[in-house]
Amino acid sequence: MTAASVSPVPQHRIGEAARRSGVSAANIRYYEREGLLQPQARADNDYRLYSDADMHRLRFIRQCRALDMSLDEVRTLLALDLNNKADCATASTALEAHLGHVRQRLAELRALEKDLLALRKRCDGLDGHCHIIEALHQRADEAVPAVAAPAGHRHV
Repeated sequence: MTAASVSPVPQHRIGEAARRSGVSAANIRYYEREGLLQPQARADNDYRLYSDADMHRLRFIRQCRALDMSLDEVRTLLALDLNNKADCATASTALEAHLGHVRQRLAELRALEKDLLALRKRCDGLDGHCHIIEALHQRADEAVPAVAAPAGHRHV
């Protein structure tokens, strides 16, 4: 089903939209605050109303987030037209950039795994004290950063 093949008539309250889209009501509100979704109408009691097109959009966002895409990456893809050749190139470029982020994170995770394995080898649990905790205390004493480094671009 494409965004063009769904009803644009707002008819569902947020609970129903959450159930139909698989996106929690809290996340729906968050995506609204982030500008990824704008409900088109409100009921007489001021409840937000969502259309089938809104729920399709929410499922699209959920799919992108399941692929670990950032909100900016999702925003980029939402702005593209699937029938525009230039937009296809933009989507491909965005996906390639995301693959770069994933590969970087995989390298970081492999390094983390290696570090954790090395820590685990320090102690078999039979000694009078724990060499794992000892090593962590040593690292805490050695690693005194002057200023905390920025977290950088993270997806996980």
